[in-house]
Amino acid sequence: MKVVTRFAPSPTGTLHIGGVRTALFNYVYAKKMGGLFLIRIEDTDRQRSTKEFEKNILDSLNSIGLSPDLDPINQSERTDIYIKAADEIHKSGKAYYCNCSKERLDEMRTAQQLNGQKPQYDGRCRNLNLEKSSNTVLRLKTPLDGQVLMKDYVRGDITFENSELDDLIILRSDGTPTYHLCNVVDDFEQGVTTVIRGEDHISNTPRQIHIQQALGYPELEYAHLPLVLGADKKRLSKRHAATSLEEYKNEGYLDSAILNTLARLGWSKGEKEVFYLDDLIKDFEITEVQKAGAIFDMTKLDWLNTQHLSHLSLVEFKSHLSPFLSSIDINLDDHPKSDLLIDAMRSSESNLVNIANALIPYFKGVTEYNPKAVKKFLADSGNMLSSVADVLESLEDWDEENIDIALKNFQSSSNLPTPKVNQPVRIAVTGGTKSPSLGLTLEIIGKEDSLIRIKKALEFIG
Repeated sequence: MKVVTRFAPSPTGTLHIGGVRTALFNYVYAKKMGGLFLIRIEDTDRQRSTKEFEKNILDSLNSIGLSPDLDPINQSERTDIYIKAADEIHKSGKAYYCNCSKERLDEMRTAQQLNGQKPQYDGRCRNLNLEKSSNTVLRLKTPLDGQVLMKDYVRGDITFENSELDDLIILRSDGTPTYHLCNVVDDFEQGVTTVIRGEDHISNTPRQIHIQQALGYPELEYAHLPLVLGADKKRLSKRHAATSLEEYKNEGYLDSAILNTLARLGWSKGEKEVFYLDDLIKDFEITEVQKAGAIFDMTKLDWLNTQHLSHLSLVEFKSHLSPFLSSIDINLDDHPKSDLLIDAMRSSESNLVNIANALIPYFKGVTEYNPKAVKKFLADSGNMLSSVADVLESLEDWDEENIDIALKNFQSSSNLPTPKVNQPVRIAVTGGTKSPSLGLTLEIIGKEDSLIRIKKALEFIG
């Protein structure tokens, strides 16, 4: 049997980072098993679904390397198929028309709750043999007793009591199909064998199994993934971090680092931390996915992004960085030592946006000083900084080695700790306390420009 998995997003928003994790696990499992990965757009919510969001989802998945093996299908274009399946269920005697009004159903549920019962349909129309009309819905005849067994790769065997499930609606009174029917029919039509999705769908599974059985469809394999949580162990939302894939890509996180981070949400492989997609396909085991909620940790994403950035060649790194530099009007070719600068700065920050911003002083000079850095290191360093400027001005060979030697000799003769010398100089030439080694920083900026910046800093502190 060829394994077929599917990712079935609703185009009611941009692609959520939790959705990317679900798509990734489906993709990796299918590829590991030599099968197919498919996409289905569940766009039956016509009020909230848009083509703009659908395009965002498909473009995002393609851009990050999770492309489907066949063209995606849209549920909104398949209504006739669902209605035909519903008619088959009705003709087989496994569904019935119900004309209970909303008022009656509300009263029924209220009474059940007051009696401490679980609110569910009471089956009033189950044996009335009502005809289809504009006031009827079509309900599935759920077995009144017995159990449904779901075999889950993550959670093991789960048993559901049929008595806990009511007769769900599969066609609304306007003739439109409901989520569960569409889901089951599409899985069958697409040849899906393995359903990998979030654990919030566990309660849907027995209902969908009953529809499968009513239509004579084969059983499916299941794996329900732990939810992606924030640091407070609540479902990931914007209060924890950015939630859409697009936002992370726009901040300069590499696709490979994002996938690496998401792969670790609920799954691990010994001590190995850094993965690429090919590694995941080789090493991933669906049965090793944990049950507990998976916490999305920004510090982990930052760390993994620095690892993936460091594995790029200089040419690749510059290619990734270039769009972020362009957005702040910086052209790498404008710097005489651009390769030396980029190589020195590539690990200075955790994402490409921050790296690009950290490069501003090297191309545009110092436009402002970090207030905390000024207060801690620069404000009382005027005399020292003036003396350092004299030392640097006397240097004939302006390179990292000679600059470092000159600064070290000055530090020793002045009996000053390294931070008391290096940090004021660094702030003067870059505006802050973070840069490559000071000798390399000064070499990259150049002698003339470095001395001009130190003079400007002296004027700034009066």
